[in-house]
Amino acid sequence: MPSRIKASSDASPGTVNVLAALLEARTGQRIAANRTWRIDTALKPIVAERSLGSIDELVRQVLEGTSPALADQIVDALLNQETSFFRDAGAIEGAVEAIATLDVRTPRVWCAGCASGQEPLSLAMAFADRAGIEPDIVATDVSSAAIARARAGRFSQFEIQRGLPIRRMLRWFEQDGNDWVASSDLVQRVTWRRHNLVADPAPGRPFDAVFCRNVLFYLAPSLRARVLDTIADCLRPGGLLLLGAGETVIGQSDRFAPSKRFRGMYEMTRREANPVYMAR
Repeated sequence: MPSRIKASSDASPGTVNVLAALLEARTGQRIAANRTWRIDTALKPIVAERSLGSIDELVRQVLEGTSPALADQIVDALLNQETSFFRDAGAIEGAVEAIATLDVRTPRVWCAGCASGQEPLSLAMAFADRAGIEPDIVATDVSSAAIARARAGRFSQFEIQRGLPIRRMLRWFEQDGNDWVASSDLVQRVTWRRHNLVADPAPGRPFDAVFCRNVLFYLAPSLRARVLDTIADCLRPGGLLLLGAGETVIGQSDRFAPSKRFRGMYEMTRREANPVYMAR
């Protein structure tokens, strides 16, 4: 169970701790003590939608069990889904270059915690600029709503302007009112799946590369180790792992080490015999 945290929200301290426990139990993500203000931003629209007086009343309904779907809606709203196109563009392009050197025509790539899909779509666009490589990209997120958004490929003007080069925007997106919609060809280059990174087995195997960027940061240390084990178990020998700029395997796992070949990436340090590993 998460430790009790001090509220910086309109919700009572008890309500904040119930929400923190619910989010961690369902997804492994923690609400940092200095970021409980996000609770108001995330949940007040649901409070208004249900014509309730407060977040405390909203949580009371969850505890009473009168609306089973409400807990799912609350968890989706509380998830940190910060993402953008070509976030840390140098890391994206460098990873694509590294994967290209693996000499695999159809490299299998897993984007874990993909949120609304900008990262895997960025990868698909970057690979499309390279002749001779047709990656099999699997993108997953714990949020069904986020995966639905990603499959729709619809983004606001603000989202499109965050990191997406104009050349790629004009090639792959069309404007529809105030939104921009990705071409079906681009969206279909990615397989989208709901997946709980801390509870579910890897979505297939083996993978040549795994992107798990800015996800571990929000997890408890024990869950970070579990996630890194899941990733290690589904990587090919010589496979690559890319984490967020502020994340590391140091102190979390002894199964990865910084790559000597590719800056900013990690490679396996050892490989256990696993007869299931080679199964498709």
